[in-house]
Amino acid sequence: MSSDAPIHGGLHRDTLAVRAATPRSAYGENSEALYLTSGYVQPSAEASAARFAGEEDGYTYGRSGNPTVSSMELRLSALEGAEATLATSSGMSAILLMLLSLLKAGDHVVYSQSMFGSTIKLIGSEFARFGVNSTAVPQTDLDAWRAAITPNTKLLFAETPTNPLTEVCDMAALAEMAHAAGALLAVDNCFATPALQRPIEWGADIVMHSGTKYLDGQGRVMAGALCTTEQLVKEKLLPVIKNAGMVLSPFNAWVVLKGMETLDIRMRAQSERAHALAQVLEQHPAVARVLYPGLPSHPQHALAMRQMGNCGGALLSFELKADAPDQARARAFHVLNQLQTLSLCTNLGDTKTLLTHPASTSHGKLSEPQRQAAGIGQGLIRVAVGLEHLDDIRADLWRGLDTL
Repeated sequence: MSSDAPIHGGLHRDTLAVRAATPRSAYGENSEALYLTSGYVQPSAEASAARFAGEEDGYTYGRSGNPTVSSMELRLSALEGAEATLATSSGMSAILLMLLSLLKAGDHVVYSQSMFGSTIKLIGSEFARFGVNSTAVPQTDLDAWRAAITPNTKLLFAETPTNPLTEVCDMAALAEMAHAAGALLAVDNCFATPALQRPIEWGADIVMHSGTKYLDGQGRVMAGALCTTEQLVKEKLLPVIKNAGMVLSPFNAWVVLKGMETLDIRMRAQSERAHALAQVLEQHPAVARVLYPGLPSHPQHALAMRQMGNCGGALLSFELKADAPDQARARAFHVLNQLQTLSLCTNLGDTKTLLTHPASTSHGKLSEPQRQAAGIGQGLIRVAVGLEHLDDIRADLWRGLDTL
């Protein structure tokens, strides 16, 4: 985990993004090394016993740690301002690790009903089978969060901005609420990333990442992470991951490690394009509404600007005008089927602009009532804006919009 190596104090975040890592090897490599090994030769039987007992620092087996993975964890800790980070094989495995480590039968979770569809299914369905209770609440309704808390509530879990509706929650208010109830606040920071916001500064106890998205930045590998305190990692998360094995591969860790070097400049460039695209989409006659935190029309615009450093992020959604759900779905499919330059792809965070239809993909396995509660209509299209020229992005989208 990241705490095994020193954090470079006093440096700016831009510098940490390219410098925070484990110490160089004896070879003096400038680019962080990729250690592809599942096991480690021990200096002595005594040292081996001490390392496996956790009494001495040192790598023992790939399921317990790897130098390349440690570098990735250290860098993300530095960017998020966290004491420690534990990397996992995917974003969903990070959530699974968090839930397995913190909850038991009879415990209760309060979470946003606007979260990613798989997150909703994991908490509301899969963990319900093991006696973990949960309540889904409207993301922006603080009274609903407060009312849902019970004496058994152990965790509040929010995503800000949400996927795909870009709803923003008041992290400081939720943190105060959680701590007053003796619970923890976890925040999914995939879409803003530490380039725009650091939830720990607003009181969050755990920051979850799907490194598959903007941390990698080019759609190459899957990765996940939990950023939190040293104590929580050592006492809760690390024992579970050692036994359960949802660890991040060294190669994937190395790719994400290098991706974080350009995170800040990518996020700001992609956010600028997203903001400009959102502004012109609002003017198109076929568009009913645009959901983007950077627009004054966004319901939580002021809060988003305060928490995200006056930047709206690189993700937006828009809803097409339609008289009925079937018509809305057909119109959305028409727009997506006309794409020639941009990609019809359910991932996000890539340098390439990716579009998807949430109701039939990321939220396709939810029941219709769950989709309606989450606000996912059939005419909704999500756009993860990349680094193409804005004129080309607009021309490809307008090819479908202008022929509806």
